Amino acid sequence: MATSPFLLLAAAALLCSLAAAAPEEHLVTGLPGFHGSFPSNHYSGYVTVDDASERSLFYYLVLSERDPAADPVVLWLNGGPGCSSFDGFVYENGPFNFEPSGSSPAGGWPRLQLNPYSWSKVSNIMYLDSPAGTGMSYSLNKSEYTTGDLKTAADAHRFLLKWFELYPEFQSNPFYISGESYAGVYIPTLADEVVKGIEKGVEPRINLKGYLIGNGYTDVDYDLNSFVPFAHGMGLISTDMFEDVKASCHGTFFGDVDKFCQEKIERVHWELKDLNKYNILAPCYHHPEIQEVEFANSSLPLSFRRLGETNRPFPVRKRMAGRSWPLRLALRGGRIPTWPGLGGRSLPCTSDELATAWLDDEDLRAAIHAKSKSLIGSWELYTARIDYTHDTGTMVSYHKKFTSLGYRVLIYSGDHDLCIPFPGTEAWVRSIGYQVIDRWRPWYFGDQVAGYTQGYDHNLTFLTIKGAGHAVPEYKPKESLAFYSRWLAGEKF
Repeated sequence: MATSPFLLLAAAALLCSLAAAAPEEHLVTGLPGFHGSFPSNHYSGYVTVDDASERSLFYYLVLSERDPAADPVVLWLNGGPGCSSFDGFVYENGPFNFEPSGSSPAGGWPRLQLNPYSWSKVSNIMYLDSPAGTGMSYSLNKSEYTTGDLKTAADAHRFLLKWFELYPEFQSNPFYISGESYAGVYIPTLADEVVKGIEKGVEPRINLKGYLIGNGYTDVDYDLNSFVPFAHGMGLISTDMFEDVKASCHGTFFGDVDKFCQEKIERVHWELKDLNKYNILAPCYHHPEIQEVEFANSSLPLSFRRLGETNRPFPVRKRMAGRSWPLRLALRGGRIPTWPGLGGRSLPCTSDELATAWLDDEDLRAAIHAKSKSLIGSWELYTARIDYTHDTGTMVSYHKKFTSLGYRVLIYSGDHDLCIPFPGTEAWVRSIGYQVIDRWRPWYFGDQVAGYTQGYDHNLTFLTIKGAGHAVPEYKPKESLAFYSRWLAGEKF
């Protein structure tokens, strides 16, 4: 049967209206280092969340390469606090793979190749620098860089409301929030703001369907008490050392412990000092001052701390994931010291030269509609500009609230992350008390075991990714796109 010309005209008009709805001044037409056409449209720019201080958050949107009009809109948040979400864009699940140009990134723009495992293959994905002071986001009033969990969530909610006004064509699309590390706090607190807005009838109505969190900080007792047992289970410390620290600490490895226990814990940390804590399978190269900074307040005798110190030359570093606050310095509440603020030039086992060379270039900033370095400063993977307070607490109660309301939640863990070890995450997921409806079993990619999963009622799923570290999409891009695609589609792993 022939299609009516009137229907064809109507469909064409709808497509034109969708294209016209996006703010054309935010369209990205090209990027330094990339040659060719984008598989889908890209948009980036600022959304002001406070007019008085011109507090503005920067976003980069990659439309789905499949069906942007119908596919979900997914927000991506890196952690820190203070890590730019360009970390995820450049090194994890963004639309490009970045390669150094010449002998070093400083020799020219990185070369950009299309990433066959970008999450934009199946979704519209937006990278947000949050809070202000992180990445390309800024405020003209630097006092606004004093912030915390609640203010960050409120700002991100205001951002979303204004963003959906800019992009009304996406208001009916399923919306999910995703991220990793300290985004384990960002995401539930932002979801809480969104849900409260929905209940109050705030417009535009955000079509929130759920969220997914990778290796997320959630609860200090579960997350940080799992460090020592995980190290033993992975064969990183001896059984004698494990039994010694367990007996001294009575099974509690973080928090209000006595001096004797604390010294035993610090000996464990010292034994692991040369490991990449974000992926124990990956190499780690240290600046000479890393040990000095990390053990500055150690109760270990100075003679012990000097054991094994070397003056080995510092080689060119491979970039390793570092998206979380320093494990040993985590607090139950109150101000969180950032690693740069403690005197470290960069996070242990990280190298951000490639991303910095690209994002600090003024031509690149012009291409993505970002402010110049003269106004907002250099781009930093992990900034010390912000003064951040953890002013909420455990996130377990948030997860129970949202799952009981019917929102879908995926909690996933790279199983070789020593920063937020998966046994602690698995334990708090179990603590919610939901009935297991899909017992612990392997999930597969390419006929091989890719990890393990356990499903609970109320749409709660726990998933591990075999061999991955703290930043799962960086280490296992194929498997990451697989579980991401299946979960968004509501398919069983």
